[in-house]
Amino acid sequence: MKQSKLWAYTKALLLTLILFEGANYFLLLPLNIMAMETWIYVAAFLVVFAFFSMLFSAKLPKADTVQSLLEGNWMRNLRGLRKRKVTLPGACLAAAVLAVVIMMLLQLFSSPVFNAKRYANIAGSRIAERDFIEDTPVSETIDDIALMDTESAQIIGSRALGSLNDLVSQFEINPMYTQINLGGRPMKVTPLEYADFFRYWANRDEGIPGYIQVDPVQNTSEYIQLEAPMVYAESSYFGKDLMRHLRYRYRTAIFGNVYFEIGEDGQPYYVASVLTNRILLFGGTDVKGVVICNAATGDTQYYDVENVPTWVDIVYNGDLLAQQYDWYGLYNGGYFNSLFAQVDCRRVTDDYGYKMFDDDVWVFTGVTSVVSDESNIGFVLMNSRTGEIRYYAIPGAEEYSVMRSAEGEVQHLGYSASFPSVINIDGQPTYIMVLKDKGGLVRQYALTHVERYNIVATGTTQEETIAKYRAKLAENQLISGADAQQEAEGELLEQTIQVDRIEYLVQDGNSYAYLVSDSAIYRMLVSLDPTIILVEEGDRLRVSVLEEEEGIYSIASFEKQGE
Repeated sequence: MKQSKLWAYTKALLLTLILFEGANYFLLLPLNIMAMETWIYVAAFLVVFAFFSMLFSAKLPKADTVQSLLEGNWMRNLRGLRKRKVTLPGACLAAAVLAVVIMMLLQLFSSPVFNAKRYANIAGSRIAERDFIEDTPVSETIDDIALMDTESAQIIGSRALGSLNDLVSQFEINPMYTQINLGGRPMKVTPLEYADFFRYWANRDEGIPGYIQVDPVQNTSEYIQLEAPMVYAESSYFGKDLMRHLRYRYRTAIFGNVYFEIGEDGQPYYVASVLTNRILLFGGTDVKGVVICNAATGDTQYYDVENVPTWVDIVYNGDLLAQQYDWYGLYNGGYFNSLFAQVDCRRVTDDYGYKMFDDDVWVFTGVTSVVSDESNIGFVLMNSRTGEIRYYAIPGAEEYSVMRSAEGEVQHLGYSASFPSVINIDGQPTYIMVLKDKGGLVRQYALTHVERYNIVATGTTQEETIAKYRAKLAENQLISGADAQQEAEGELLEQTIQVDRIEYLVQDGNSYAYLVSDSAIYRMLVSLDPTIILVEEGDRLRVSVLEEEEGIYSIASFEKQGE
């Protein structure tokens, strides 16, 4: 090779390396054979190198040759290549084309068309059919389900920052809340972010001082001040940019979603799932592990999926878990069965919620037949840390039908329902959801029977809603009247009261008796015990009550006392 040509190729290589390393600084692509981006990156690198090589050696392809290639006259040009001397730029172009062709073929052969059973087995090995009533204790109050959706959390969370004048001008709230398990209770957390580049530059030495914590059960929010501020964040720049920091430490990792979480030590962390493909190179996406990054110090640690610390809540995100269950539901009988006969083909519904138990966050969603849109054949709980999937064969209404049914109960108020979860009320699988006003704030609760979704109860408190729902279960002979009067053991208070005044009010179509005694208010759903209407002013009652708030009690049962 002549020295001038060698120098031309050297300049082309150096310029290409500079350009692509600069591009990678912004694109942050993984260098992994299982990532399609890598194949495209390599093919583009070869094309650009070939272009610069021909440019510097002043031997660009002739216009008629380029036009011939664009028109698809490959065979004629290949025959022509036999008569020509193969050059390095030409070999690079051929290699780029070959890389793209191989990538497309591998993508095809990695698809469910050729690997239906393998796709089904990715989640199939983790699925167990369980009994819902045995797994789920009877609910009296709901403190383990994130009934609030992200939209409502964003509204409530903004209140916590809005009251802090020194922060609101410099920072904003990251809208992507993470659902975590905090002491066995659901909690949504999200970090503050720099409002823009100029505010980052002004505050880069001090860092981000805290995060927002939203309680989706109590509908409250709180700003948490950190002892050590966060330095690495999505809104940081240069080396402190979170994804750039992770990418330059793990060049080959295929990152999935990155979630903000709070560790057992109270420190803020980012948890980035690391993905792999189980089928050939491009098929069957699954999680192989996580990278945990300390948001304050930038220290990172990789864990294989079976060794992830128990305080980490989100390893498998809800979308990936739903996709993996769909692979099982669609392809367990083979690919062509999923297209034609569709025997026993099933899929999850379009959304999901979260439930806390076993010290983990579980994703809840319904399962429906692919040939039915109005009913579910069961539902699944999927562990977002371990990937375990529990299937419950409970046929009933599909979630969106239930949501419309609950909204119909309060159509005069214009409330909209959140995506529901399922609880156990006296052995009856029951959907629970919140009803939001047009501003996205939670106003009421709603309970609907899974199988008979015409049985609906709404109320402003959980206790009131559950009491109404039990009454309707009794009316429909699904439970006994005695069961409808029972409340959580250990939470009931036994009191003796004298009725100073009694009044009856109708709320949401239900009649309530309100008793006043010594400045305290006692109320009871009349349908729980119609003999309440026989109570008169001056009567003494022995009552079992549940305190809703200070000075206001809900009556579970009562008995008249002698004079």
